[in-house]
Amino acid sequence: MNNLRKEFPILTNNTYLNTASSGLLYDSLLDFRQNHDLDFLIGGSTFRNQQSDFLNRVRETIAVFLGSTQDNVVLTPNFSIGLNTILNGLGKNKKVLLLHDDYPSINFAIENKGFDVCYTNVDATTEHNIETALKKHSPDIFAFSIVQYSNGIAIDLNFIKELKSKYPDLLLIADATQFCGTRVFNFTDSGIDILGCSGYKWLLGGYGNGFMLFKNGVLDQITPSNYKKIAFETNYEPSYTNLRARFECGHLDTFNFGSLQHSLNFLTTIGLSTIENYINELSTYAKQELSKKDLLEHSVTKREQHSTIFNIEGNQKLFNYLTEKNIITSLRGRGIRISLHFYNSIDDIDRLLKLL
Repeated sequence: MNNLRKEFPILTNNTYLNTASSGLLYDSLLDFRQNHDLDFLIGGSTFRNQQSDFLNRVRETIAVFLGSTQDNVVLTPNFSIGLNTILNGLGKNKKVLLLHDDYPSINFAIENKGFDVCYTNVDATTEHNIETALKKHSPDIFAFSIVQYSNGIAIDLNFIKELKSKYPDLLLIADATQFCGTRVFNFTDSGIDILGCSGYKWLLGGYGNGFMLFKNGVLDQITPSNYKKIAFETNYEPSYTNLRARFECGHLDTFNFGSLQHSLNFLTTIGLSTIENYINELSTYAKQELSKKDLLEHSVTKREQHSTIFNIEGNQKLFNYLTEKNIITSLRGRGIRISLHFYNSIDDIDRLLKLL
């Protein structure tokens, strides 16, 4: 992993603990991007002649990376656009369960569209809270982030799989933006019906790319009947009228989605299991040492498993101090958020601990 750090120039003079805000650009991705635009410069419109085949290869790369199938992958500029497209096609009579203080791209998107909304808490007993809320409210949909953006609490995916077995008619919509790229994952076996992700964080894909994965039959299920009726009656080319077209309307940027594909291949070359094991070691060490200093909320310290995101006690003054020392973090919620990826090290954590 130390050798891989050379791919990321920002690490030469900075301790970067902020992947939860943005993943890093790296040397080989920059090379791809420059070559991409050079081809566009030389080829003009002919450069896009093979875009359909290219985008199919991107979908295939995503499917292999996350254990899905190409036919069930939809490309979208980001998770938020994908989720809003789904919500715009659902009947407003649906009841939706949300997590208190979940990412606004989920909660606000659902709250402002007139759905019947109920909530449960994220704390040391999150999974128990969810099951209690399901029994109490009987929602049609449960929409959630797999990893909470503010404090890093991660929902147990085995619990989610069991939940789907108990409530087969419950539509499970998951935001995996703070999850994909941190561990091995198989969507087909997950129990999740719809999984969305923006590619600019742990996947290192840069901005302007994302995707939605659908279980077999779910994309058809959430497509408005009128859309399917009009699509059947028209003679337009299928790329304008198929089920994907609601999400993939207009052009898709080969620069952005090519960047995502390049980074998925980069992560695959390293080995996702290798990345998972390494950052689990970092996460365990960080949790242990930050707990000794009593800097983590009890809802985090009481849970056995945690993600690579932590929110430590601190204010603007501490944030400014860390910034002056070239430690890059984010102010989030009631504290300072740090987040770890494979380009981080124990030394990075020790440097933070020393300054704290």
